[in-house]
Amino acid sequence: MKIGDQIPQQLGTDATGRQWTAADFAGKKLIIYFYPKDNTPGCTAEACSLAAGYAALKKAGYALLGVSRDSAASHQRFAQKHALPFPLIADEDASLNKAFGVWREKKLAGRTYMGTVRTTFIIDENGTVIHIIDKVNTKDSANQILNLSL
Repeated sequence: MKIGDQIPQQLGTDATGRQWTAADFAGKKLIIYFYPKDNTPGCTAEACSLAAGYAALKKAGYALLGVSRDSAASHQRFAQKHALPFPLIADEDASLNKAFGVWREKKLAGRTYMGTVRTTFIIDENGTVIHIIDKVNTKDSANQILNLSL
């Protein structure tokens, strides 16, 4: 996925079992953030930053979706534990990760594996990607988005 691309129509199922589509956000700006794993330090910091800034993001006209490969049950526990006010998509087969191009080879401690590269996509009212943040500030993610000059 690159700037100017249309997002896929099917976005996935959240922790409550609701199916989300691009049509659900027609006429709205949308933030889709991809993160590696529920309840890890960086992912928790990012989710909590977005939760803390959620009112400001909504005031700026954004809807918000989080996506990881964790199960719906894991997302439900994560969202409850941290009072997350936005849906988390359970992308267990990595299909949405792959569609957005964030499922890539990673290296850690000398081992190579496939994983989610933390990335935030800003989508306009027409479902078009208008900005990609690939150097996410996990502790200040909401302000990083709000401070973009789009």
